[in-house]
Amino acid sequence: MSHATGIRYLNEKALPHTWCAGCGIGIMMGALVRAFEELDYRTADTVVVTGIGCTGKVDDFLVTNALHTTHGRALAFATGIKAFNPKLHVVVIMGDGDSVTIGGNHFIHAARRNIDLTAIVVNNFNYGMTGGQVSGTTPGGSITSTTAWGNPERDFDICALAEVAGANYVAREIPLNGWELKERIKEALGKKGFSLVEVFSPCVTHFGKNNKMKQGQEMLRWFRQRCVPVESYRLLTDPARDCFPIGKLVDRDVPDFNARYETFRAKAKAAQG
Repeated sequence: MSHATGIRYLNEKALPHTWCAGCGIGIMMGALVRAFEELDYRTADTVVVTGIGCTGKVDDFLVTNALHTTHGRALAFATGIKAFNPKLHVVVIMGDGDSVTIGGNHFIHAARRNIDLTAIVVNNFNYGMTGGQVSGTTPGGSITSTTAWGNPERDFDICALAEVAGANYVAREIPLNGWELKERIKEALGKKGFSLVEVFSPCVTHFGKNNKMKQGQEMLRWFRQRCVPVESYRLLTDPARDCFPIGKLVDRDVPDFNARYETFRAKAKAAQG
């Protein structure tokens, strides 16, 4: 029995990748290209949009169309691409800083519009590329380079934010679950409307080192302790504050932006005779 490898979407001349040992971005990219292959995406019809940060390097290793954008603005650029050519498959890859800390307003409105994009957010709980500063998803009490005695702020739940803002599909996975991660990305790609896949990813270099987890395995064990399959999570009567559901969290069929736009466009044309 053959399995998808995704090799035809990779720029092999650019490999090996440059991410730190223990980082989960490479696992996410592998899941993404295997999902592309299983869906038989044509590179000419696929656009990968990235911002700034560790995840911004993903487009270096792909042979799809790519757009490398400014910090926090990846979803704004991707919205423009999809509005201009709705036939394109548009995937937006961001970190937690890019997506909901600096880019939080764009994130909310992309979900509210239900624009037909797939957003993959690799959440490593800090600004990994620029020195390990606190971000909007840094767990409360955690040590970062800018919160030396612990983070006094509450953190975002990215998936909950996407759900209440109006996303049609929301899922969360961890690098330990490689097959499930590929399946969640594949489902998101096939869903009309705004889709989010959040990936909890180790940042051993900064977050792990600062929080007594100097090895990737230690961070992965930390994720496993915190993350509960969504079916089991929903049975908990009093889930802990630092406990998160993983799997498919939201799956609904609200008409996406382009479908609604065509409805109003038809009304305008009819009114003009």
